[in-house]
Amino acid sequence: MKRRNFIKYSGAITASGLILPSSFASVLVPKAKDKLGIALVGLGYYSTDLLAPGLQFTDHCELKGIVSGSPDKIAKWMSKYNLKDTNIYNYSNFDSIANNQEIDVIYIVLPPSMHREYTERAAAAGKHVWCEKPMAPTAADCQAMIDACNKNKVSLAIGYRMQHEPQTQLIQKWAKERPFGKIKSLTAKAGYRENRTDHWKQKKAMGGGVMGDMGVYPLNAVRYVTGLEPVSVTAKASTTRPEIYKEVEETMNFELEFPGGLVASCEASFGKNQNTIDVQCKKGWYKIEPFQAYSGAEITTSDKRNFKEKLKHQQAKQMDDDAMAIKNNKPMAVPGEEGLKDMRVVDAIYKSAASGREVKI
Repeated sequence: MKRRNFIKYSGAITASGLILPSSFASVLVPKAKDKLGIALVGLGYYSTDLLAPGLQFTDHCELKGIVSGSPDKIAKWMSKYNLKDTNIYNYSNFDSIANNQEIDVIYIVLPPSMHREYTERAAAAGKHVWCEKPMAPTAADCQAMIDACNKNKVSLAIGYRMQHEPQTQLIQKWAKERPFGKIKSLTAKAGYRENRTDHWKQKKAMGGGVMGDMGVYPLNAVRYVTGLEPVSVTAKASTTRPEIYKEVEETMNFELEFPGGLVASCEASFGKNQNTIDVQCKKGWYKIEPFQAYSGAEITTSDKRNFKEKLKHQQAKQMDDDAMAIKNNKPMAVPGEEGLKDMRVVDAIYKSAASGREVKI
């Protein structure tokens, strides 16, 4: 139907008191996207083995584009995921993604030293940002990322996948309800043996060191277990393999003091396998082991209960939750401010490790 005839026809219907059927009206009113288009920036292990496969299980978002400096990887990804030529970018032409209406969200999966730059560029392009943890090497970087997203009126979420996981959400609920009474003490340990010798995790300039990777797991965990923010820290860095960890720490031990005097003992390491949180309370205890596995967390309690509900795919749940928040204009479950809170503590941890003294946060 020609536009002028349609206007005349629809006006006559309106005047007569009749209502256009919804199927007819949808031709006139643009329909919101069923799925948000995601572009992954950085095609390393996490994107290749976890995020891209996870996007095959999502209901509210889908893989639409990639950003990579590796032509070999690009060819493989285009073939595997049927990606359009127009949705392929490298680090030089990245900013032109602003003109691509199929890309709604840019997911940054790069070494921490690059998170700030690409968050700021993505925000300037008018795209929502999802950024892997740790958010950035310093709290100042994190604040700049938040400011950039606020300025450009886009959302920012940090990839703390465990906060989208059912057992972790139960622990967060217990932080408020205290079913075992007041917490008396807690420990949190995360680590694995990292044997690579030429990786960003061993390079200070790229945000390496265990606090630039595994360190945020026990740190973030004791914050959501207690529901409190630490007020001071005492930390000690160590390395058992100086031939590999020349520039950065292999292991970090740190004690966080919370309001009221509660102390959390934490360890993060690239030298040992560990994955546990132990919470001692006035009326019992609970233990989460593992607390940050891809298969899910598992809780055992002093009253002999066990919680181990598993998700089909953790990263899919995380991305769907964040996509729904964008679609419904709701706050992110884990916004940039959460990453900033962790990095304020990390800044203090490094100061304490360097000085050998307690540092106030």
